[in-house]
Amino acid sequence: MGKQSEINVWDPLVRLFHWTLVGAFLITWVTEDDWMTLHSYAGYLIAGLLLFRLFWGLIGPRYARFTDFVKTPSKVIGYLKDLTTLKAKRYIGHNPAGGAMIVALLLSLLITTFTGMLAYGAVGMGPLSDMLPSNFGYGSEWFEELHEFFANFTLLLVVVHVGGVIFESLVHKENLVRSMLTGTKRA
Repeated sequence: MGKQSEINVWDPLVRLFHWTLVGAFLITWVTEDDWMTLHSYAGYLIAGLLLFRLFWGLIGPRYARFTDFVKTPSKVIGYLKDLTTLKAKRYIGHNPAGGAMIVALLLSLLITTFTGMLAYGAVGMGPLSDMLPSNFGYGSEWFEELHEFFANFTLLLVVVHVGGVIFESLVHKENLVRSMLTGTKRA
């Protein structure tokens, strides 16, 4: 029996974005209270990556575009119901649940980075420091609490995402992590 044919799905920029985001998020998580300079630079990298991904989601290749994987809530729920019975349709690109997770992760990361910049700016640091009143006081603590909440929420989404990738890999008998490394999937 010959090797199954494969199709290119994840372009090099999507894969580079994904794994760089994984590394940058890990750095921000590990450095959260102790190494603020490194934490901030990793956060700025995440902000830049998010801007790139939003842009690439509009003009990138087929499987990178939001129009390919952002589905209605009813389609996401229907897919999840089918998945619970192990009868979910296999998708070459992101399935409806995966598309919803991407949207949730992007939104949560955008809020996390923005509130982090606000918290940093409120104490006179970073690119937003000139936009906030000097000695913003309690506002910096409020922004920091919001930032930490969304960082923790993002981590929860990451755990659910990884669990979904593992479950989906088992259901459809394909290694989705390998696909995000090589860019190819079974046709």
